[in-house]
Amino acid sequence: MPQPLPDDAIARALAALPGWTREGEEIVRTFDRGNFNGSIAFVNAIATAANAADHHPDIAIAWNDVTLRLSSHDAHGLTERDFGLARTIDDLAR
Repeated sequence: MPQPLPDDAIARALAALPGWTREGEEIVRTFDRGNFNGSIAFVNAIATAANAADHHPDIAIAWNDVTLRLSSHDAHGLTERDFGLARTIDDLAR
Protein backbone atom coordinates (compact mmCIF):
# COMPACT_ATOMS: atom_id res chain seq x y z
CA MET A 1 0.00 0.00 0.00
CA PRO A 2 1.34 3.47 -0.82
CA GLN A 3 2.33 5.66 2.08
CA PRO A 4 0.99 9.21 2.53
CA LEU A 5 3.52 11.91 1.79
CA PRO A 6 4.58 14.38 4.50
CA ASP A 7 3.44 17.99 4.12
CA ASP A 8 6.85 19.24 2.93
CA ALA A 9 6.96 16.65 0.13
CA ILE A 10 3.39 17.58 -0.87
CA ALA A 11 4.35 21.27 -0.99
CA ARG A 12 7.37 20.50 -3.23
CA ALA A 13 5.29 18.31 -5.55
CA LEU A 14 2.57 20.97 -5.84
CA ALA A 15 5.16 23.63 -6.63
CA ALA A 16 6.07 21.58 -9.71
CA LEU A 17 2.40 21.35 -10.81
CA PRO A 18 1.10 24.83 -11.65
CA GLY A 19 -2.67 25.07 -11.45
CA TRP A 20 -3.10 22.27 -8.91
CA THR A 21 -4.06 23.20 -5.36
CA ARG A 22 -4.37 21.28 -2.16
CA GLU A 23 -7.77 20.98 -0.51
CA GLY A 24 -7.36 18.90 2.62
CA GLU A 25 -6.22 15.44 1.56
CA GLU A 26 -6.85 16.05 -2.16
CA ILE A 27 -5.18 17.90 -4.98
CA VAL A 28 -7.59 19.70 -7.30
CA ARG A 29 -7.46 21.36 -10.69
CA THR A 30 -10.05 22.66 -13.14
CA PHE A 31 -9.30 22.59 -16.86
CA ASP A 32 -11.17 24.69 -19.41
CA ARG A 33 -11.58 22.51 -22.51
CA GLY A 34 -13.44 25.10 -24.59
CA ASN A 35 -16.69 23.21 -25.08
CA PHE A 36 -18.59 20.11 -24.04
CA ASN A 37 -17.07 17.88 -26.73
CA GLY A 38 -13.59 18.96 -25.67
CA SER A 39 -14.44 18.17 -22.06
CA ILE A 40 -15.70 14.68 -22.91
CA ALA A 41 -12.69 13.90 -25.10
CA PHE A 42 -10.38 15.03 -22.28
CA VAL A 43 -12.22 12.89 -19.72
CA ASN A 44 -12.00 9.86 -22.02
CA ALA A 45 -8.24 10.35 -22.33
CA ILE A 46 -7.96 10.68 -18.55
CA ALA A 47 -10.01 7.49 -18.09
CA THR A 48 -7.56 5.55 -20.26
CA ALA A 49 -4.57 6.88 -18.31
CA ALA A 50 -6.27 6.33 -14.95
CA ASN A 51 -7.12 2.74 -15.82
CA ALA A 52 -3.53 2.11 -16.89
CA ALA A 53 -2.30 3.55 -13.58
CA ASP A 54 -5.03 1.76 -11.60
CA HIS A 55 -5.67 5.09 -9.88
CA HIS A 56 -8.90 6.98 -10.55
CA PRO A 57 -9.69 10.65 -9.92
CA ASP A 58 -13.03 12.11 -8.97
CA ILE A 59 -14.23 13.95 -12.08
CA ALA A 60 -16.86 16.69 -12.45
CA ILE A 61 -17.85 18.01 -15.88
CA ALA A 62 -19.59 21.36 -16.34
CA TRP A 63 -19.89 22.03 -20.08
CA ASN A 64 -16.38 23.32 -20.86
CA ASP A 65 -14.81 22.78 -17.42
CA VAL A 66 -13.42 19.51 -16.08
CA THR A 67 -12.56 19.48 -12.38
CA LEU A 68 -10.35 16.68 -11.10
CA ARG A 69 -9.74 15.63 -7.51
CA LEU A 70 -6.96 13.21 -6.68
CA SER A 71 -6.37 11.43 -3.40
CA SER A 72 -5.20 7.98 -2.33
CA HIS A 73 -8.16 6.92 -0.25
CA ASP A 74 -6.55 3.60 0.68
CA ALA A 75 -3.55 5.49 2.12
CA HIS A 76 -5.77 8.14 3.77
CA GLY A 77 -3.88 10.98 2.13
CA LEU A 78 -1.80 12.11 -0.80
CA THR A 79 0.82 9.79 -2.26
CA GLU A 80 3.22 9.83 -5.18
CA ARG A 81 0.47 8.08 -7.17
CA ASP A 82 -1.62 11.25 -7.03
CA PHE A 83 1.18 13.46 -8.25
CA GLY A 84 2.17 11.00 -10.96
CA LEU A 85 -1.37 10.93 -12.32
CA ALA A 86 -1.57 14.74 -12.06
CA ARG A 87 1.57 15.01 -14.22
CA THR A 88 0.03 12.61 -16.75
CA ILE A 89 -3.19 14.63 -16.80
CA ASP A 90 -1.23 17.85 -17.36
CA ASP A 91 0.53 16.17 -20.31
CA LEU A 92 -2.86 15.15 -21.74
CA ALA A 93 -4.12 18.73 -21.39
CA ARG A 94 -1.33 20.11 -23.60
